[in-house]
Amino acid sequence: MITEAQLADMVKEAKTATKAKKFKQSIELIVNFKDIDVKKGFALNEVVQLPKTSSPATVCVIATGDMGTKAKAAKADSVIGSEELDKFGANKRESRKFINKYDFFLADTQIMPTVGKTLGQLLGPRGKMPTPVPFNAPIESFLARFRSSIKVRTRASLSVSCKIGDESMDDADLAVNAHAVLSSIEKKLPNGEKNMKRVMIKTTMGKPIKQLQEVKKKFA
Repeated sequence: MITEAQLADMVKEAKTATKAKKFKQSIELIVNFKDIDVKKGFALNEVVQLPKTSSPATVCVIATGDMGTKAKAAKADSVIGSEELDKFGANKRESRKFINKYDFFLADTQIMPTVGKTLGQLLGPRGKMPTPVPFNAPIESFLARFRSSIKVRTRASLSVSCKIGDESMDDADLAVNAHAVLSSIEKKLPNGEKNMKRVMIKTTMGKPIKQLQEVKKKFA
């Protein structure tokens, strides 16, 4: 059973094992799976809110009217409406460039059909289809949650990797984030932790630090 303390040790070792770079390196969590038949459509597509963050995720809000106004006041990274959607629908190249700028998309439920028609073919394969926001829901709360979240996504593969922070963060905080991701993944596996073969942590340019998963109980 892997604990936060063990994860913190792995983070520390991963940081120590890599040479200093001129840029801030990410800390990545990698999980290998076992005893899963990927041919049966195994996939993960989870949004996990991290307890600790160093830099917020980028969020684009697709909305008009009151929700659009509130999203701008809450300093969403971008707010677009129907007119912008129509322009993107006519220019696939610009649409791709725009989509790649943001980690998450939120959309007013009233405008979702238009989003599907204009950007659905590009957003879907990238795992970035907007999360619907009811017209009377507090967009500020949605923004706060997604700014501190990451996407954990894999399809027909026996491994998944995701960024849990960067090397400037405390080892303990990175361990808390890793534990939160592992707990979320465990809930989506057919046999929970028994399907986890190996957990690894690495820096962007460093070697993976491995921790075999011989688990009989749930995470501490």
